[in-house]
Amino acid sequence: MRIKNQIKSNQSNNSRMVACKHIELTDAELASRTRRRSTSGVINGEKPDQPHDRHQVLRFVNCKVFKDNKLVETDLWVQNGKIIDPFYRFYNAKSAADFDADVVIDGHGAILSPGFIEIQINGAFGVDFSNYDCELEDIQSVGRNLMQYGVTSFCPTLVTSPQKKYHETLPKFVRYAGSPEKGATNLGLHLEGPFMSMEKKGAHDPKQIEAPVNGFDSLLERYGPALTENVSYVTIAPEREGAIDAIKGLKEHGVLVSLGHSSANMEESIAGLEAGGTLVTHMFNAMASFHHRDPGLVGVLGKEGYRPYYGIIADGIHSHPNSIRIAYQTFPEGLCLVTDAMAAAGLPEGRHQLGDLPVDVEGIRAVIAGTNTLAGSAVDHVTCIKNFKDFTGCSIAEVLRCATSNPAASVNVQDRKGRLEPGMDADLVLLSEKLSVQATFIDGELCYVRDGYTIDASTEM
Repeated sequence: MRIKNQIKSNQSNNSRMVACKHIELTDAELASRTRRRSTSGVINGEKPDQPHDRHQVLRFVNCKVFKDNKLVETDLWVQNGKIIDPFYRFYNAKSAADFDADVVIDGHGAILSPGFIEIQINGAFGVDFSNYDCELEDIQSVGRNLMQYGVTSFCPTLVTSPQKKYHETLPKFVRYAGSPEKGATNLGLHLEGPFMSMEKKGAHDPKQIEAPVNGFDSLLERYGPALTENVSYVTIAPEREGAIDAIKGLKEHGVLVSLGHSSANMEESIAGLEAGGTLVTHMFNAMASFHHRDPGLVGVLGKEGYRPYYGIIADGIHSHPNSIRIAYQTFPEGLCLVTDAMAAAGLPEGRHQLGDLPVDVEGIRAVIAGTNTLAGSAVDHVTCIKNFKDFTGCSIAEVLRCATSNPAASVNVQDRKGRLEPGMDADLVLLSEKLSVQATFIDGELCYVRDGYTIDASTEM
């Protein structure tokens, strides 16, 4: 606390103490060094006016910063797309000018969080990632639109598809860093299917479902060589023939494994984890129901020792609020908020597609046409965040963890995403007290500003 107070600027009626170097600036001197600049509004696909250049030092003040799983009233410093350590800068500065930030953004009490990380999204805004004609520009179009919901990184999800489609589609999904032009960072694909339980297929095409009878070789044959290049994680039902060997093979090749769309009992679920599974796909959905004698895949929430990360769709449709509350209270450290959104998200109600299946959307509810089978969702990430807070009664800091650091760790990018620590990527979102997105930054660059919101930036001259 003493050090934090040292670094903060002190103000009086006649002067401001800068960076504890004891160099006083009069109001006239301060005015001569400072130029006011405002930025408001954004046009999708166009880069907003920037309050600073990338090489300049950016300092956020008057914010409640989400750090160490709590909201802290402190400043955040950014340069060249990374969060920097102000203490290191202070102790190496030879003068007040050396220490001062080039641009100061006043948050006026806003919450400053790491950007949200979406690890399961099938598409949105009219784009279905599983379509043959989905191209890089379509993927980036979704990424740009996600910025309005504070999402700065995502894992595009492909549903169960024919082998030919995988071989043609996977190479298009190259990983790339986010930017105002490209939108949210592509962290790598999530392949959901076809190695799942027929009984728990959900909205997946039963004609395409199979078992990985030859272990990892079955996956290579079905997905093609891009499996080991462009894929972050694969969902597998651990009880299927060859699944354990497939999971071990994926782990050996650096591809993460999520257990899901599964009829596995408790023993089979644990075997999947011991083989290398680290995640559970949309907990409660498309898996055997909890039973007190054999809790199945749901039971890993209470497993002794290692427990996996798990996705939760908090749209108020996929799972009852009480179920979500039970999961969270059992293992909050593993919960990752996901939307499981499909192409209709962000579009009007009506008939849409999920892979090769027609889907009817009413509100945020999406079902296979002519059935009551849920087919992803049409919900956005911010709605899930707000719902989750309401469902569980958790604090703002607790829900932010489930949208940032937990999902970052679940897909193994916790070394650069999901936390506001020196050296981490400066993917940031400014939020109101009600968790509405005011502005989004990717790699330290302003990417989105809510209509009517103004970035209050002062530029040191």
